[in-house]
Amino acid sequence: MMRRRSLLAGLAALPAAPAWGRPPAKPAFPAGPLVATAGLPGVVAYARTDLPGDGLADAALAAAPMMPASTLKTVTALYALAKLGRSRSFATRVIRAGDTLVLAGGGDPVLSTDDLARLAADLAATGLPAPARFAVWGGALPRIEEIAPAQADHLAYNPALSGMMLNFNRVHLDWRQGGSRMSLEARAASHSPRAYSITATAGDGPDLFSWREDDGRERWTLSRGAIARPGSRWLPVRKPELYAGDVFQTLCRAKGLVLPAPEVVDDLPPGEVAAAHASPPLEEILRGMLHFSTNLTAEVVGLHASGAAEPAGSARAMMAWLTEQGQGRDFVLADHSGLSPVSRVTAQGMARLLAGPGLAAGLPDLLKPDPLDEDLGRDPAGAGRIRAKTGTLNFVSNLAGYLSRPDGSRSAFAILAARPSRQAATAGQELPAGVLSWTREAKQLQRDILAIWS
Repeated sequence: MMRRRSLLAGLAALPAAPAWGRPPAKPAFPAGPLVATAGLPGVVAYARTDLPGDGLADAALAAAPMMPASTLKTVTALYALAKLGRSRSFATRVIRAGDTLVLAGGGDPVLSTDDLARLAADLAATGLPAPARFAVWGGALPRIEEIAPAQADHLAYNPALSGMMLNFNRVHLDWRQGGSRMSLEARAASHSPRAYSITATAGDGPDLFSWREDDGRERWTLSRGAIARPGSRWLPVRKPELYAGDVFQTLCRAKGLVLPAPEVVDDLPPGEVAAAHASPPLEEILRGMLHFSTNLTAEVVGLHASGAAEPAGSARAMMAWLTEQGQGRDFVLADHSGLSPVSRVTAQGMARLLAGPGLAAGLPDLLKPDPLDEDLGRDPAGAGRIRAKTGTLNFVSNLAGYLSRPDGSRSAFAILAARPSRQAATAGQELPAGVLSWTREAKQLQRDILAIWS
């Protein structure tokens, strides 16, 4: 059987169009023979739409429902832009309400310890006396225990969500050999105070990681086998208001303002704003979400856009918006990040959405250039021609975005690959057997398809 490289080389060696003939308006070579030659186990669905226009220029299994993984974040970005506007920002405030100081979250998904440090400095500069009570409020968004219950509890991309979030609701754990001298920090670029509201200890239980709530605080137990060598990792935060309050208390103390122990309140009392921090505009937040594939950000901006009280209702609201765009029949959504095992999209639906509302909203400028380079190394032949979003779960590897050619023509595309039986058997696991090699093969196939199309 002809190998993929031989097929690509053969296509590249074909003679150019005669000088007296007009070049074809669209790329001449379909991706089907390449996909068949590659023999990637599973299903490969793809669709390409040449711009302008919404007809499919090349497609296979284009109407097959596939797991979107993180390519769904492109849909969430468009939905948030449409509902909230590019300049929308989210404020974290410190409110003085009588003898109580309240740290009030505004649903800022990118709030960091460094941001809280600046807020603490601004608050201390006001000269306000120490309050009798210190409270934290996170009611700007619904409280969600895990953004992806089907995923393992200890995965850093599966934290709790509320209107008060810090460091993407992650805490950084360091340990010495055998689990000695464990430390948990609210790590940021310039400030990394200890997180006193969370503890971690070594244990001999059967689980590598286990979590429990004890006296209102978070306690992680790590198997000694998992920490036999020195190391570090991010852990998800399950009590985000207490975590943020604990860190803010430490940062205020460093500025000479002593706050009482934080308590979490359900209702925001009326009062005067003593200090405030505004997030970057939504456009910048979405660019970061698409570049770094932050699941928490996707769920947060989706909830802000829908105003729904829970994730399922928020996903339905985004589905209704897609229907308004004439795209509803190609999407079945249960979340905003792509972590849900229930969400489904089609390659044709993704390509058409990117070609229509995506292009109109300026989505190409928000997407990462050449995202396959991170895993496959730089491809000089394709440098700068791709702006796209990857989507990866166990035995799911997707790519959706835009292709630019040297002649100035462009296409919107979606390439969705999955091995359903293995995906179902390994959902939520960390690096199951065979997933790295399969994913690399899928990404190489995506790059080769793009080479055919360009």
